[in-house]
Amino acid sequence: MDDFTWRVGGPQGGGIETAATLFARAVGKGGWWVATKREYHSNIMGRHSYLDVRLGRKPVQAFRERVDFLVALDGETLARHLGEVREGGVLLYDPKVLELSLHKLPMLDHRVAESLAERFGKRDPSLKDILGAYVEAGVRPIPYPYEEVADRIGAELGVPSLQARRTLNTIAVAASLHLLGYPLEPLLEALALQFRGKVLELNQKVAEAVYREEVPELPFRLHLNGYEPGRVYLTGAQAAALGKLAGGLRFQTYYPISPATDESTYLEAHTAFPGADVAVVQTEDEIAAVTMAIGAALTGAKAATATSGPGFSLMAEGMGFAGMIEAPLVVTLYQRGGPSTGLPTRTEQGDLMFAIRGGHGEYPRLVLASGDILDAFLDAQKALAWAWRYQTVVVHLLDKFLASSGQSLPKEAFQVLKLDGEKRALPKEEFGPYERYSESEDGISPFVPIGTPGGFYWMTSDEHDPVGHITEDPVLREGQMEKRMRKLETARKEIPLEDQYTLYRDGEVLVLGFGTVKGTMLEALDHLEGVGYLHLRLLWPFPEIGHLLEGKRLVTVEHNFSGQLADLVQQETLKKVHHRVVKYNGRPITLDEAVEALKAIKRGQAPAKLVLRKGV
Repeated sequence: MDDFTWRVGGPQGGGIETAATLFARAVGKGGWWVATKREYHSNIMGRHSYLDVRLGRKPVQAFRERVDFLVALDGETLARHLGEVREGGVLLYDPKVLELSLHKLPMLDHRVAESLAERFGKRDPSLKDILGAYVEAGVRPIPYPYEEVADRIGAELGVPSLQARRTLNTIAVAASLHLLGYPLEPLLEALALQFRGKVLELNQKVAEAVYREEVPELPFRLHLNGYEPGRVYLTGAQAAALGKLAGGLRFQTYYPISPATDESTYLEAHTAFPGADVAVVQTEDEIAAVTMAIGAALTGAKAATATSGPGFSLMAEGMGFAGMIEAPLVVTLYQRGGPSTGLPTRTEQGDLMFAIRGGHGEYPRLVLASGDILDAFLDAQKALAWAWRYQTVVVHLLDKFLASSGQSLPKEAFQVLKLDGEKRALPKEEFGPYERYSESEDGISPFVPIGTPGGFYWMTSDEHDPVGHITEDPVLREGQMEKRMRKLETARKEIPLEDQYTLYRDGEVLVLGFGTVKGTMLEALDHLEGVGYLHLRLLWPFPEIGHLLEGKRLVTVEHNFSGQLADLVQQETLKKVHHRVVKYNGRPITLDEAVEALKAIKRGQAPAKLVLRKGV
């Protein structure tokens, strides 16, 4: 096999993520490139959660609609994922759940239950009925009583049943790999990365015991892929955090909010990394988070805050303050489904226009969007550098899909960039005011951190003259506004084109995208002819791409309702976007539906707005 997807599903808080991480590490130790996707409800415990681990012989970052191997740790997984295992695939399930019917699955959504009832023509179908549908679809079911296996192994090891059952996720992973004919050693190495002490010893003994049991032979096997050392496995949130450390971050603030919190808590846990010198502060709300970060920046510390949509809404006034006083600030924005609380744990790209325009009045800001996990690491460094170079707000756009997805990558790809260009003034020997907001051709005035001897100036949220005194004089207002806004043109000219956009392939049909559609689109190109892809990274100031769009049939692919990127492209280039491919149900665009949509567009069989609706 060159391409394989393993999925594990079960109740939130039941260790599903631990199982997926363990499986990913085990196959990674065997030389496979892996990518993981996590889907979960916004409650703490009980609701359905599942994770995909896709592996390939070369790096992967897109996901398929169908899976090859489904591990159902509860009855709800059996019900929810009917139709998502490919013909010839495997279902590993606990046979005791077959005693249940849909109405005995308390967390199953009514819509899903009603749909299944209609399909089977019964008011309350049993999970035995649903299992029969898997079999009819060509899926091979393998009953595996996880708890009974745990109890039996626990008895062999002299371990109490309760303690043995804490290894159910290890048992599920070990059983999967054993069925696939995969060697035990990589799994033992993965367990050593996951656990410590007596917990490690128990889980390794359990895995060994599972491998001693006889299992049926499957028509496909998972072999070693020639492991090469020097790979790292990171999620998007972890990569962004490490990128900030590499970029010299000294101060990070946050108020807990999904999915942005993962970045800040990771930073908190790794402030002792070699070379790291950062303080992480959890504030009482997002208003305090943004203003505290501004205060830190004014003292000369590279500062940032991380949030999601509702928190970003609260930060709008603080960002405007940073724009007026020309404070360097990075706001890392993890997009999720909105509006309001919306879909706290589901993905979206609905904040693009808000990131560019959010807040009253006008001030220069840069908006940079990361497309994958390596981008998140490198872009976090660039965001910090650009904030200080241009003395303004930089919004670093990510999304929930990127935040909670994982990927194995070569370690050497994670480079510490050498970025500079800060424009600081030399402190004067005598104490007195200096023109902090002095006129300049590039819009950037010399900056001196507050508290620097000889660096006295006034600072206010009102319009001001070059020294900082409040003014409403029309000429001074025009001068300061024009000076600030010149930063955008300076940035557009200075930022390398490869940091603004990348044309991965040209074509008669040209797809434009930003953020996490990147991985899906790059892999989709392998299945399409005559289709090109232009990936946008710098979204404001908008790059000059009009010449690349001439004579093309333009398509945008994005995770929002209206096609915000399409609106932006038309606004900035005056080129018509012919098709908007959108998805807004909170689930990421899969490789299969992207390919299908673009083939339909090429055949002339797609509407101007094509909505993708797949997802559980």
